[in-house]
Amino acid sequence: MVRQKKIMVAAGEGDRLSNLPEPILLYILSMLPNSKQVVQTSVLSSQWRFLWKSVPASLDFDFSDDPKAYREKHILAYVASVNRELHYWRFCEKIKSFRVFIHSYVNIDRDIDFWVYFATNIGKVEEFSLKFYVITYPDLAYKFPEFAYTNTVLRNLALGFCQLRPSGDVKWSNLVSLSIGDVDMTEDVMEKVLLGSPNLECLELDNVVGIRRLEISSVKLRKLILKHDNDECHCLEIHAPYIRHLEIWGLCCKEMHFQLRNVASLVTAVVSLNVYFPKNAEKECKYLQELLHHVAHVENLELSPWCIECLSILELKGWPIPPSNWRFLKLNAALEKLDYPGICSFLSSSSNLETLIIDWFNRKPRKLLSKCTNEDEQMRRLWTRYFNCSLPHLKTIKFINFYGKPRENNVVLPLVKWLQKNATALKGLSFLVKIEGSDVSRSHVVRSS
Repeated sequence: MVRQKKIMVAAGEGDRLSNLPEPILLYILSMLPNSKQVVQTSVLSSQWRFLWKSVPASLDFDFSDDPKAYREKHILAYVASVNRELHYWRFCEKIKSFRVFIHSYVNIDRDIDFWVYFATNIGKVEEFSLKFYVITYPDLAYKFPEFAYTNTVLRNLALGFCQLRPSGDVKWSNLVSLSIGDVDMTEDVMEKVLLGSPNLECLELDNVVGIRRLEISSVKLRKLILKHDNDECHCLEIHAPYIRHLEIWGLCCKEMHFQLRNVASLVTAVVSLNVYFPKNAEKECKYLQELLHHVAHVENLELSPWCIECLSILELKGWPIPPSNWRFLKLNAALEKLDYPGICSFLSSSSNLETLIIDWFNRKPRKLLSKCTNEDEQMRRLWTRYFNCSLPHLKTIKFINFYGKPRENNVVLPLVKWLQKNATALKGLSFLVKIEGSDVSRSHVVRSS
C-alpha cells in the first residue's frame, strides 16, 4: 500500500527523466546506437515526440551484405525504403553523416541523384559516403551530379565507383577528408578537385586509374593513402613535398606502380606492397631499394612481408643499406630464419631506432628468397657478420599476434637473444600471444638479460 502511494506521488510529479533539461536529454539520446532508435523514443511521451529532430543523425543504408543484393527487384525495394526514410529525415535539424553502400546504380540513377541532393542540399551533412559494389569497368561508373561539386558544409566525402567529371570548377571549401575509389580519372579532374578543396588534409585514392602524375602542392594536405590491387598497371609518379604521412598498399605486377619523386616532409611511411615481376627477382629488389631511398629520412616506418623478404636478398647481393633516421619500425610478417640476415642488416643501419614492433599475423611463404639462397648459408652469414651490432637507442620491442610459447620457438628465440645482446638500452621485450582457436590474447614479458 505504501509502495503504491509512492508510485502515485511520483506519477503526479511527472517522469524524472522527462523533467531533465533538454540539453541533457539530447545528450542521452545521442548515446543510442543508431538514429532509428532515437526516433523510436518519440512514442515515450508527448514531451518527447519531437525531441529526436534536434539530435544529430547518422544515416547508414548498407545493402552490401544482403544475399539478395544482386537481384533487381530487391534493389528497387531497397531504394523505395531509403526514399521513404529520407522523407521523414528531412525534418531533422542536423544530419551529421549519411552513408550508402549498394550493389548497382543501374536503372536507379534518378534516385541516387536525389540521395546526393539530399546529402548536399537538404540534409547538409558533414560526412557523406556513396559507394557501389559493381564488378565492371570504371568508365561505366555512376556519374556524380554537377550540382554536388559546390558545397560549403561537407567535411568528409567518400566515393566508390563514381565518375568525377565536373564541367566547371570544384568548390568544396570545407572538405577535410576525401576518398575516391574504383574509377577512371584524368589528371585535369584531379587538379580541379585539389584546387577546389583548399582545406583538404587527407586524400585516399583506391584503384584510381588514368593518373600518371600526382602533384600535391597544398601545405594543408598532410596525409596521402594510395591503394592499387587491380590488373591495370601503370606508373604513378608522386610529387608531394608537404605530406607528412604516406601509405602505399596493394599489388604491383609487371611495372613499378608507385614511384616517389618528392616527399621531403614525410614523417611516417607505410609500405604495404606485394610486388611480383615474373622471373625478375632483381627488378623487385631494386624497386624496394628505390622506395627505401626516398623514405630513409622518415621517423616511422612500416614494412610488408614482401619488403622483408627482399631485404635478405639485397643483403645476400651485398647491397649496403644506407643510414636511416627512423625511430619507430614495424615489420608485418611471421618471421622465418631466412629473414634474419636482411632484418639484422636493416637494423644495423637504424642507429636511431627506439621502438621495434613485429606483427606475427601475416604468414607468407618465402618462395622468392628460397630460390636465391638456403637457410644454412643465411644463418652462417647472420652470426658471423652481424653478431655484433649497436642499437644504442632501442628501448622497446614488441611481438604481437604471436602463436605458441616464445621460449620454445626455435625460429624466434635466436632473434630475441640477438636483440637482447645488441640493444644495450633495452627496457622491455614483450609478446602478445594469441591463443589457438580463439581471439583471446595474453601478454608474455621476456626480461632483458
